[in-house]
Amino acid sequence: MEAILEHLFTGILTSLEPLNLAMLILGCTVGLFVGALPGLGSINGVAILLPVTFLVPPTTAIIFLAAIYYGAMYGGAVSSITLGIPGASTAVATVFDGRPMAQNGQADFALVTAAVASFIGGTISVVLFTLFAPPLAAFALKFGPQEEFTLMVLAFATFIGLSGDDIPKTVFSILIGLVLATVGLDVVSGKPRLIFFDIDGFFHGINFLVLAIGIYGIGEMLWTLETTKGDVQAHAVKATLRSILRSMSKVRSYFGTTVLGSLIGYFVGILPAAGATPGSLMAYGLAKTFSSDPNSFGKGNPKGVAAPESANNAASTGSMLPMLTLGIPGSPTTAILLGGMIIWGLRPGPLLFVEHEEFVWGLIGSLYIANFFTLIINLAFIPIFVRVLSLKFTILAPMIFILCVVGGFAPTQTMHDVWLMLLFGVAGYLLRKLNYPVAPMVLAIVLGPLAEQSLRQSLLGSRGDMTIFLQRPLSGLFLGMAVLLALYPLLIRMRERLRERER
Repeated sequence: MEAILEHLFTGILTSLEPLNLAMLILGCTVGLFVGALPGLGSINGVAILLPVTFLVPPTTAIIFLAAIYYGAMYGGAVSSITLGIPGASTAVATVFDGRPMAQNGQADFALVTAAVASFIGGTISVVLFTLFAPPLAAFALKFGPQEEFTLMVLAFATFIGLSGDDIPKTVFSILIGLVLATVGLDVVSGKPRLIFFDIDGFFHGINFLVLAIGIYGIGEMLWTLETTKGDVQAHAVKATLRSILRSMSKVRSYFGTTVLGSLIGYFVGILPAAGATPGSLMAYGLAKTFSSDPNSFGKGNPKGVAAPESANNAASTGSMLPMLTLGIPGSPTTAILLGGMIIWGLRPGPLLFVEHEEFVWGLIGSLYIANFFTLIINLAFIPIFVRVLSLKFTILAPMIFILCVVGGFAPTQTMHDVWLMLLFGVAGYLLRKLNYPVAPMVLAIVLGPLAEQSLRQSLLGSRGDMTIFLQRPLSGLFLGMAVLLALYPLLIRMRERLRERER
C-alpha cells in the first residue's frame, strides 16, 4: 500500500509539471466542447488531435489525450440536456431525464447534477484503478462470450421488467432495435444482410449516432414544434453562482445512485470492447430498478442524470485498465490511445508497470487532476450553456437541425447517413405520438452487435449446445437474474390479484 501511495504521489507531481499541467487543462477544455458537439465525441476528438502529441514527450502526450477523453465524457451531457441531442453515444441515457429537467426549467440543476455525478464517478473509478488494477484485470479475463451475452440479456430484461411503459410496446421497441443492429455485413461469414433496396450505404450498417440523433434530435424537435406551435419562449433559466451552489448542495439526494452508477460503469468499462455506452445504459436501468419511484424516470428525475453520467466517466477510466495491463483496448477511444502508445515506442502489457513506471503513474496521477479541472471548467461554463435555452424555439429549431445534420454526417461522412437520420427523426416523432418507448430501441442497437457476436461465439464453441450459458457460474447467475426481471411484472400482477381477493 505504501508503495502504491508513493508511486501515486510521484505521478501527481509529474502531472503538475508546467507543460503537463498546461496540456491537461487544454485537453479538458477541448474535450468538453468536443463532447458537447453532436457527432464528434471522444473518439473523433482523440483521433483528430493525436498527431499533435508527436511534438511532446510520451507522458505529456498520454496526459493530453486522456484529458480530452475525460472532458468529452463530461461534455456529452451538455447537448443532451440543453438541446435533447446526445453529444455522443455515451450520453444517450442522459437525454431520458436531462431533457425533461431542462423543459421543466431545471437546466442548471441538470447540468450541475451531470457535472457532480461525473466528478464522483471519475473519482471512484480512479481510486479503484489505483488500488485494484491487477486483480480486476485478471477478473475481466474470466469474462468469456457466455458471460458477455448473458450480461446483455440482463440489460434487456431490466428494460422489459422494470420500465413503467407498456411491456408489449417495450418488447416491440427492443426487437426493432435488434433488427436494425443486424443491418450490414454478417459478423461471422462476412455476407451482406438486410441491405434494403441494394443501397450501398447499408453495407457499413446503421451507425448508432445516426439513430440516436435522428430520434432524439429531429424527432424531439418535430414533437416540440407541434405541441408548442413555435410560440413559446423555451426554458428561460437563470444560472447564477448561487443557483449552481444550491444545486450542488442537493448531491445527497442522488449520491447513492451515483455510487451505484460508478461501480457499474467501472466494472463494464474494464470488459474488453464494452466501453462507456453499455455501462451508462445499464446504470440507468438499474438506477430505475432500485428506485423507490421508478415511474418518475423519464420525466425529469435527477437520479436519471446522475446514474449514466457517473457510469460513463467511471467506464472511461475502467476501459484504460485492460489497455495498460493487457494491451486490449476497453473502448474505441482507448484503441486510438493504444495506437498512440505503440507509435511512441511503448508496449502495453504487464511489463509496462515495471519498464515504464513514470509513464504509467504519470497517467494515473493526471486522471485525479483532470477530474478536478474538468469539473471546475464545466461548472464555469454552465451559465453559457443555459443561455442557449433562453432562445425562442423558432430560433433554436434551425440550430438543432443544423447540428443534427452535421452530427449525422460526421461519423461516416456520407449523405446516406444524413437521409437515414432524417428518416429516423420522422420515425421517432411517430413513435412519440403513439406512446412507444424509444429508449429500449436505442439500447438494442447499441448492445445488439455485442450480444450477437458473443452468442455466436458461444454457440460455435459449444457446437450449438444452448446449455453452455448455464454451465458457467457467472453466466448462469446473469441469466437467472434476467429471467426474474422479465417475470417481475407478472409477479407484481399476481400479488395485486391476491390482495384484491383477500379484500
